[in-house]
Amino acid sequence: MTLLLMAATVVLLQAMVAGINLAIPSLAGSALHPTHTDLVWVVDTYVLVFAALLIPLGALGDRIGRKRAVLAGLALFAASCVISALAPNVLTLQIGRALGGAAAALAQPATLGVLLAVHKDNRTKAITVWTAALGVGGIAGNLVAGTVLRSASWPWFFAVFAPAAALVALLTAALVPQVPRFPARTSATDTVLLVAGLFTLLYGIIEGPSQGWTSADVLLAFALSGPLLLAFVLRGLRGRRPLLDPRVFTIPSVRAGTLGVGASFLALFGLFFVNAQFLQEVKGYSPLRTGFAILPLAAGMMVLSAVASRLGPGRRVIGAGMGLIALGLVLLSFVHAGTPYVWYALCLLVTAAGMGLCAPALTSGVLHGLPPSQAGLGSGLNSAAREVGAALGVAVIGSVLNSHTSFSTGVATGYRVLAAILVALGAVAVSMWPRVSAPTPEAPTDAPALV
Repeated sequence: MTLLLMAATVVLLQAMVAGINLAIPSLAGSALHPTHTDLVWVVDTYVLVFAALLIPLGALGDRIGRKRAVLAGLALFAASCVISALAPNVLTLQIGRALGGAAAALAQPATLGVLLAVHKDNRTKAITVWTAALGVGGIAGNLVAGTVLRSASWPWFFAVFAPAAALVALLTAALVPQVPRFPARTSATDTVLLVAGLFTLLYGIIEGPSQGWTSADVLLAFALSGPLLLAFVLRGLRGRRPLLDPRVFTIPSVRAGTLGVGASFLALFGLFFVNAQFLQEVKGYSPLRTGFAILPLAAGMMVLSAVASRLGPGRRVIGAGMGLIALGLVLLSFVHAGTPYVWYALCLLVTAAGMGLCAPALTSGVLHGLPPSQAGLGSGLNSAAREVGAALGVAVIGSVLNSHTSFSTGVATGYRVLAAILVALGAVAVSMWPRVSAPTPEAPTDAPALV
């Protein structure tokens, strides 16, 4: 039951990331009268806050207790959905979205920490299910949005998530066992530097395609992010108890796993960003049909994740997985308005097979390089790499689309560019991967407290 509930939590949090895109047309014509900039921030605020807070709140979850962090995150997520659904103006909606991002950053790293504590004897299974849930969440978001928006307006998209989160929280409180709590490192200064650095970096990446990469706001964001992140790294090297010691990246599996996670989700979220638009604008699908049309992604990820768990986190598995993702993107670049759905579904299955193969192995690499007492922080690092990669993927394909007058041509070119970037980064990640996987570190000898 713990496995199911933690996976359900991840699916809920990720569904909100993907599903909001289908709600934008309804929101654009609503009584809130949002501008284009308003709509961009309705979508991006959740992702920005989520990504910026993942590492510090992952460490906080280790400190206050992972089950407690999951419950607090689900409660805040439910409240954010209610605020968003009842928002009388755009600002309130954006505040609700920001709270949702913070809730996701608190709960998501803790879910993996709970799973690793409960399934000590089968960490591979826990990681496999958790990574599969990340991908399934994106599919679920499109299905929920498509179903709800078929007969209701945008507030109902947010409204349906609130009772779902409340139900998962109640079941978690009743059925998930207590897990160890560890005195994780926390630092207010480190947190401020990291959050501000990641926020400005992601702001520049997200706004670059729409505002232009040489616009004043984007250049200022990049100019601020560099010194902030550099200061964070220097404090980590010199501090006695830093939030994140940069020296963890000297561990080959952590370094390779972080790069690989970022690269694979760069490709996947670049696909997510334009795929729903392509199906509706080019293929003429309804939102509901669009949601069901991408189900092969979920099926492929779940099936191949199970296969990957038996193969282990080897270099060949990771290389094959990333190669399949790139191949799937190239095949999708040839899909057009007249392409039969069966061929399109096969292209999605190839892409999903690649994600299912490499994602669990890459996450294992990050976590195996850190002690169990830092599982929440490791999960936060893994998820932060994923969110930064996702933002880069959206920025890359957004920039390609802006350079083409034809949407279909822009999508095709964008998929090929994403595939090329993935192959290049994937080759680097595989080359850094240790030839013999490091054993899972033993738990600290200090007796942990229970929550």
